[in-house]
This record gives sequence, C-alpha cells and structure tokens, in this order.
Amino acid sequence: MHKKIKTANVIISALPYIQKFRDKIFVIKYGGSAQTDDKLKEDFVKDITLLQIVGIKVVVVHGGGKKINNYLDKLEIKSEFIDGLRVTTKEAMQVVEMVLSGSINKEITALLNKNGTRAVGISGKDANLLKAKTLNDGKYGYVGEITDVNAALILNLIKDGFVPVIAPIATDDDANSYNINADLCASKVASALKAERVIFLTDTRGILDQNGELISKLDKKEIDKLKQNGVISGGMIPKVDAALECVKNGVSNAHILDGRLSHSLLLELFTDDGIGTMIKQ
Repeated sequence: MHKKIKTANVIISALPYIQKFRDKIFVIKYGGSAQTDDKLKEDFVKDITLLQIVGIKVVVVHGGGKKINNYLDKLEIKSEFIDGLRVTTKEAMQVVEMVLSGSINKEITALLNKNGTRAVGISGKDANLLKAKTLNDGKYGYVGEITDVNAALILNLIKDGFVPVIAPIATDDDANSYNINADLCASKVASALKAERVIFLTDTRGILDQNGELISKLDKKEIDKLKQNGVISGGMIPKVDAALECVKNGVSNAHILDGRLSHSLLLELFTDDGIGTMIKQ
C-alpha cells in the first residue's frame, strides 16, 4: 500500500506542470544514444505518447549522426567535423539524405504510431517546409542555414492531432539539398512556432562547469563566459547557440539534458528540480 501511495504522490506532484503546459507547443530534438539504444528508444516514444495524451503539442526534430557515420564508413566516404558541424560533400549529402529522410525518419514515425501516437514523418523538403542557403559561404560544404520555416504546415498537422517528425534536410530555390544541424533546425522550428519549450537530448548530463558539475540554469552572459574559458566547446557549441537563438526569438526556455537517462523528458518537465540545464532569457 505504501508503494501505491508513493506512486499516487508522484503523479499528483506532476499535476501543476501538466496544467501549465497543456496546449503548449514543445519542440524536441531527438538524437544521440536515445536514438540508438533499443530500451531508450522505447522510453522516448512512451514519453512522447504521454506528453501528447496530457495535451502537450509535440514536434520532433531528429538527428542521426551515428548512423550516418556508419554508412559513410561502409562506403569509404571521408567525413570531418569543424566547429561541431559535419562537413558535407556532394557525395556525402546523398548518404545523409538517405539516412535521415529515409531510414531514421520512418523508424521513429513507425515506433510512435505503434505506441499509440499519431505521427507523420516529413523531410524539410516536403512542401518547402525548410528553405535554406549555404552556411558560411560553403565552409562546411552542403551544410545549410535555414532561411524560412513553413510553420503553417506544422501547425496544420498539430491541429489535426499529429506529431510531426522532421528530418533536418532543407532545399533552396534551385532544389539543392542541404544538411542542417539538427540542433539548429530544432531552434529554427521552435522559433517559427513560438514554442513554449525546446528540448535538446544529448549524450551529456547538460552543460558542465570546469569541475564537471552540472549547471542547472544559464543565460547568455554566463554562456559567453564559459565559451571564452573553453568550458563550452566542440559539439556543445551548436546546441548552446541553438538554445540561445530560441530564447532570443520568443521561446520561453530551452533545455539541454541527458538522453541516456530513461524518461529524461518527464524528469525534466514534471519535477521541481529537473535533471538538465535550462537556458533562459
């Protein structure tokens, strides 16, 4: 009986957050180990299903770096990272698009549908969802910078009760394909939708200080200092930049949290302390 009462208390403690977030839009960037470990995949789709059931409107933007690496290695196509971004040649772009828009996108969509969530998988090329231009004059090859988001398409899908699952591939006016960093894609989508929250699932506990301790809350001034000190570096830079862009453009808060932890979404959103780093205005 004691265990049952404890379970009830846990549910009741989440009630204020459920009421607060009902009918709000949450954009979730899904990647890292949460996307490759079978148990974590199962936990993720259950979390999304629960969020939808309690009235939260969810949009998923996914990455796929590890699977892309595997395919590029098999095909002996060289790939490197600069500033946390994959340099994408024309040859590599074909593989990136195949993996993101095909294999990964449809797997996530199928898993969500299997668990009772009405999900629809789309590429940024569908209905001109994501328009882009070359990032930094081609420094990273076929890596793009999003110039426009067809927010109306996403909102219509949400209105019809679907969870949009977006592959971060964009196109320009000449129908060229661009690889978009999934963190930056999630940021642009969240900003266009004026989402309540954007959440980045990572393979770290969040943003850590120089002693390896989790920093629970940050703002731009504090982040700039951590960048200058080299505490924030590598692949964390695009995530932090994406989070800052969101809150600058009207998203209430951005969260960076550990996707390796089961039900990390629920622990971050429905508990007082959370488990990751929250970036605020």
